[in-house]
Amino acid sequence: MNHKPQLQPQSQKDLIVVGAGPAGLSAAAVAASHGLRVAVVDEFPEPGGRLPGQFHEERGKGWWIGRHLAAELIEENRRSGVEIRCGVSVYGILQKEDKWEVSTSLGKMTAPYVLLATGAAEAPIPADGWTLPGVMSIGAAQVMTNVHYVKPGERGIIIGVNVLAMAIARELAVSGVNLAGIVLPAAGPFSGKSALPETNLQLLMNLSHLAPSAFMRYGGQLANAMKLSRLIVKWFPGKGVNVWGIPVRLRTAVVSINGVGRVESVTLTQVNDDGSPVPGSEREEPVDFVALAGGLYPLAELASVAGCPFIHVPELGGYIPVHSEQMRTPVKGLYVAGNITGVESALVAAAQGRLAAASICSDSGASGEEGERFVLTAEAEVHRVRSSALIQFHPGIAEARRSVYRLWRETMTAER
Repeated sequence: MNHKPQLQPQSQKDLIVVGAGPAGLSAAAVAASHGLRVAVVDEFPEPGGRLPGQFHEERGKGWWIGRHLAAELIEENRRSGVEIRCGVSVYGILQKEDKWEVSTSLGKMTAPYVLLATGAAEAPIPADGWTLPGVMSIGAAQVMTNVHYVKPGERGIIIGVNVLAMAIARELAVSGVNLAGIVLPAAGPFSGKSALPETNLQLLMNLSHLAPSAFMRYGGQLANAMKLSRLIVKWFPGKGVNVWGIPVRLRTAVVSINGVGRVESVTLTQVNDDGSPVPGSEREEPVDFVALAGGLYPLAELASVAGCPFIHVPELGGYIPVHSEQMRTPVKGLYVAGNITGVESALVAAAQGRLAAASICSDSGASGEEGERFVLTAEAEVHRVRSSALIQFHPGIAEARRSVYRLWRETMTAER
């Protein structure tokens, strides 16, 4: 007997939201509050996206707990009558006349408006031995620890120095996970500039506002302002610098991940300024798990399937769908919000979701005569949240956003 669940006949939806993370849930709640009939689908088994595994400390404000925000958004959607379907994969999206046909693992759904809030995916940098059990992405370590409350191992190491690595390393340390340190990937075609000590030092100086001591904060900001990264990296200690009790080793790279049947150790080497190994400096570090941190990129395949054009913006994580500041795409009835538009924080994604909903309500007439003011207010809120964001995944995000929206205005004006 086939017990596979099927989509039951539903009343017509006005909006289908793909993605139940902060952007999707925020948009769904706002749209539903203006009378739109909304369905949210997500391949995860529970709504909330990555929110349940996230938390960080804000100076003077205490801890920000993503799980709490997720619970608030889910309850808000429930009260507004939003239909949330989890464990459902979306594999196709096709525009038919004035409606969208969304193909899912449980059947087809139709609506005149679709919001893609699919988020971002990890891009781990491969290393010799990375197929051993015990090697995982940094995001997997985060989910195991903070969502399922299972330690990924007794002692681990993180390969890759970036914002994602630093943020999750802090979470793991607070949760009691023992980390031998954060090291660089080996130099090669896949690692690129992420294997260079100076590149990573510059990144850390851009994150100096997160440092645990005033000395490190002001020192990092001063060094960054004076452009001293090249000089500092020459004197950076081989044993690394402790941040939140975790050694960050900018002059150390992984050579291989070792073990028989599972991770047992990693071979490390000291590196020169160009990332090349220092002969004779190899040593073995005992660990039982390895977390690969290669950063994030926008998860935008469905936008491509829908016929949306793309633009490559390194500051936003790679290729993103062309879109306006109000989250509209050039394809009628198709909107985007959250990390699909460029990798930023969960709070920015949520604000973008509310802005996308404002645009959808305005375009559909659901917000009435207040539609334009509704959009402008939501747009201002995105600017406010972005400017106060504690964590920025890439430098130059604000200017990159302006260039994307400038392209939109120039392109759309020319087409008219």
